[in-house]
Amino acid sequence: MTLQLRYVAGVSPAKWLRVWADRRPDLPLVAQRVDESAQLDGVHEAEVDLAFVRLPVDASGLHVIPLWEEQPVVVLAKDHAFAEEASLTLADLADEPRAPVQDDPAMTIELVAAGTGLAFVPHGVARLHARKDVVAVPVTDAEPTRIALVWTLERDDADIQEFVGVVRGRKAQSSRGQASDEPVLSPAKAAKKAAAERRAAEAAKGGKGGKASKSGKPARPAPRTGAGAKQRSRRRGR
Repeated sequence: MTLQLRYVAGVSPAKWLRVWADRRPDLPLVAQRVDESAQLDGVHEAEVDLAFVRLPVDASGLHVIPLWEEQPVVVLAKDHAFAEEASLTLADLADEPRAPVQDDPAMTIELVAAGTGLAFVPHGVARLHARKDVVAVPVTDAEPTRIALVWTLERDDADIQEFVGVVRGRKAQSSRGQASDEPVLSPAKAAKKAAAERRAAEAAKGGKGGKASKSGKPARPAPRTGAGAKQRSRRRGR
């Protein structure tokens, strides 16, 4: 038995595959890169267990966990007038011809190199298909794209949740609830949260109205003073 994983260009799953191989040698994970146009192929049919996709997708019948945003860039031929720019805007490029978009981003970028026009792609895609005859320039006001992990509602089981935990950086001993409901905390935030939980626990030990003493026992309330206290003392014969 194996887990089938698909991912689009721009995703680098190697680190998660290594963690999974160490953690679950009993369940090999087979990963394959696919064209964006085919990123959901086989998912609904249960031929693919999980997929890293580029949003948006039709989420019907799917669990969708958005992960990270991708910086948009424009790919230009190296001799283009804007090739030396540190960054560009959509207005800068409004009148520039565009290369015909292909299912395979590498083919789109090849058309850019051939001088047919420019192409907008996520930075990870441009890096994957880097060539000496093109450049990638950030587009500061273009909408970023986003990568998500998806799987079907019917396929939601312990193995799937364990892989979700791997992607989120959860340790092997952590619970499923921590993986699916809470983001991974930085060490500083984790320490702050732990301190808050300790303070809450100490307050609970001290009772509803008082604080806990250093010995761990509920502290006695402070003695009352004033006219009201004297009247109560006389009534009690003190």
